[in-house]
Formats: sequence, C-alpha cells, structure tokens
Amino acid sequence: MKKTLFILLLITSPFLLSAQNIGVGGSAMYNFQSEGLGLGARASIFPNEKLSFVPQFSYYNIFLGTVREMTFGLGIEYKLFRAKTLTYYIMAHGGYNHWMNAEESPLENAQTANWNGEAGIGITTNRCLRPFLEYRYNVKFQETHLRLGLLYIFGCSGRGNGYRDARSVRNASNCTGF
Repeated sequence: MKKTLFILLLITSPFLLSAQNIGVGGSAMYNFQSEGLGLGARASIFPNEKLSFVPQFSYYNIFLGTVREMTFGLGIEYKLFRAKTLTYYIMAHGGYNHWMNAEESPLENAQTANWNGEAGIGITTNRCLRPFLEYRYNVKFQETHLRLGLLYIFGCSGRGNGYRDARSVRNASNCTGF
C-alpha cells in the first residue's frame, strides 16, 4: 500500500508543482450493486482549462452494505462543456483496490488485492466551493456508483458571487486555470 501511495505521489508531483489551481474535497458514495455507502477524499489539479488530474481515496462500508474496501487511485477528468454556472465532464479512473473481506464473497476467485478501472460522467458548478455529482462504472467488478461531493479550489477569486469570471482569472496570478 505504501508503494502505491509513493507511485501516485511520484506521478502527480510534476502537476502539483506546475498547476495553477489545486482543490481538495470529499464525497459520499453509494454503490448500487452492493448497496453500500462510502466516503471519499480527493485533490484536484488543473494544469489547464480542459484537463484535471484527481488523486483519490475511497472507503466503503460506512453504514450499509457487506463489502468493505479501500481504493487509492488517480482519475483524469476532461471538461466537455462549460456553461456560466455548470461544467459537464467525462472521467477515467485507475486505482488499487484493497477488498478487506473478499473471503466472504460468493464471487469466484475474489481477491484482496485488485486493480480497478472506472469510467464515468460528472457535473459540477463553476464556483470556488464546488458541489459535484459523478456516475461511475467499474469495469473489473461490473458495478456502478454515484459520488456526491464538495470541492474547494484554493486561491479562487469569485468577485463576491462565488463564480469565476474572466476578469478575476486575469487579475489573479494563482487562478488562471479552470
């Protein structure tokens, strides 16, 4: 697990150092197949207006469900369309999954250590404090889940109304990206 965290930090460190905008946040998650609730944490690194790199951690089985697991991974978000108040994006996520109670699963060949791949769609606001909603599909486990969360963008200037605009972007040297 330490090796995975080190590799994730190594991959994202160039983007952390050169990114104009960085955000942190958390989410609540619901897995439809296992009927489980989870919590997630993420950083969001915006090297430009279209792309974001999103290191993430998630933990399932907070209150409901039978699956207990942790996932560490890296997502890539691509902004498809940005309106005045909302942005729509697609995403891909790869990660290491530690399934803590795999031996209890009725699935054939269930393992504790797994590599996951996910694809999904999302919507977020353009505010400095951004609620977001994502729908994801896990290719390995063939399951879907929703993430509802909140992301705070550091150094964001919203000129009083909380929204980013071209003037605040030009005037804030640390706020030139998305």
